[in-house]
Amino acid sequence: MVAVKNRYMVMEVFIDPNRECQKNEPVVLTQSNVLKAIKESILLNFGECGLASSLGSFQVKYINPITNVCIIRTSREAHQRIWCAITLIQRIASCSVFFNLLDLSGCIRACRLVALKCDEAKFEQLKIVSGDRLSPETIRLVKNCFEKIKILDH
Repeated sequence: MVAVKNRYMVMEVFIDPNRECQKNEPVVLTQSNVLKAIKESILLNFGECGLASSLGSFQVKYINPITNVCIIRTSREAHQRIWCAITLIQRIASCSVFFNLLDLSGCIRACRLVALKCDEAKFEQLKIVSGDRLSPETIRLVKNCFEKIKILDH
């Protein structure tokens, strides 16, 4: 029996600061809207056959809506196709975005450590920038995301 070989990508999502959204509502990144945007990009750029061959182990494992860091799992054979499709994404929920690859690894443990470091650093920056205006709800949400990433496994 052959073990399934996966690749894990730690991605940072940058939302356009000018917020040239078609609707004036805030964009909250969720697993479903990131997954939908990636699938649409694969379908547009690689067709139905490319989409079908990419969906084997494709999953958005983790996303932090405050720091906009996510972990994406894909099969070893399809990781370059998915990475390419991710770089071609221009909009999520009618807002301009682009992705930055922070780490690519064959195991989730290494990606989890990179994502946790990045999340903590971005949250410290957010605390410095916002000062006392950070709501308790935001702090609770970030702490929940930190706990979620610490227990993240296959």
